[in-house]
Amino acid sequence: MRYYIIAGEASGDLHTSNLISEIKRLDKDADFRGWGGDLMHAKGATLVKHYKDLAFMGFVDVIAHMNTIRKNLIFCKKDILEYKPDVVILVDYPGFNLRIAEFVKKHQIKTIYYISPQVWAWKKSRIKRIKKSIDQMLVILPFEKEFYQRYNYHVEFVGHPLLDVLEIKVKGDNSLFKTENGLDQRPIIALLPGSRKQEIKRMLKSMLAVVPYFNQYQFIIAGAPGIPAEYYLSLKDEIAFKVIHAQTYELLQQAEAALVTSGTATLETALLEVPEVVCYKGDKLSVALARKLIKIKYISLVNLILDKPVVTELIQNDLNADQLRVELNELLFNPLKRDKMIADYKLLKTKLGGKGASKKAAQLIFTSFSKSK
Repeated sequence: MRYYIIAGEASGDLHTSNLISEIKRLDKDADFRGWGGDLMHAKGATLVKHYKDLAFMGFVDVIAHMNTIRKNLIFCKKDILEYKPDVVILVDYPGFNLRIAEFVKKHQIKTIYYISPQVWAWKKSRIKRIKKSIDQMLVILPFEKEFYQRYNYHVEFVGHPLLDVLEIKVKGDNSLFKTENGLDQRPIIALLPGSRKQEIKRMLKSMLAVVPYFNQYQFIIAGAPGIPAEYYLSLKDEIAFKVIHAQTYELLQQAEAALVTSGTATLETALLEVPEVVCYKGDKLSVALARKLIKIKYISLVNLILDKPVVTELIQNDLNADQLRVELNELLFNPLKRDKMIADYKLLKTKLGGKGASKKAAQLIFTSFSKSK
């Protein structure tokens, strides 16, 4: 079968690469083409566009790049028709993917959505579009199945693919991490300031403001793919830190605590049982619009899934040196808070449905298509 996949972000590239591996186990003649990243390409997919050229943040950034987005849509539609896939698999990235789904549906090509848009947070109007244009929705968060049921739309909960990723990538013995990376023997605080330059620029300054208060710790940045260490170092203002690329999980395994930008990384940090503070600071207009449109109690997946404030969320003006200092001090020196957070993390793992998400998703995709033949 011919599979056309669109993943517009780094996390989508990661999860789609694992999905491709599982589909190949079931479909020996599988051919993959799509939009994604290096990991998809490494698994054999022909890469049409890289997600680095697609990722625009916030309302202001999207508006500024509307012409580019329009051209990408035109190109994608043309490419799909020329490739003639048996199925189009859409991975999150809703603003783009839902438009493609509507186009694909008109051409009688099967559509599968893997990793649902966050319609439970905002734009519930998208549910109507999903019901009309998506043949099968595979969700990865436990509350999403019940949410869609309220709108008479059946979806399949496959579990969260991060559990599979962590099982593969996390090393049992990481004792040489500091030596191999030229670090000293002080305990580590991990900084995860995001994956895009404009995001990193906003977040890192706030995170680094607490460094002088914790001299007994070393602060290590988890470098994002495609962002050179020089970029981080150019933002440092004489504050000491190091950047380590391609070892985020190993870094978190060694960390006593972490400051993490809101997004998938907050969930990864929790699944590795690292006490964390969730941070977010966007441009003022985008955040103001988001607060009017988004109707959820929390911004971090950890708190959303468990439906309670497990991790502290510092947003906009609350993300400052004084607040961060207080919260980080609690994580490091209040054993009751640390123990309670880690206990909640264990409950989180249970709620996420256990390992095997990629395998379940691949089986559902392959079986669904086989039945429709």
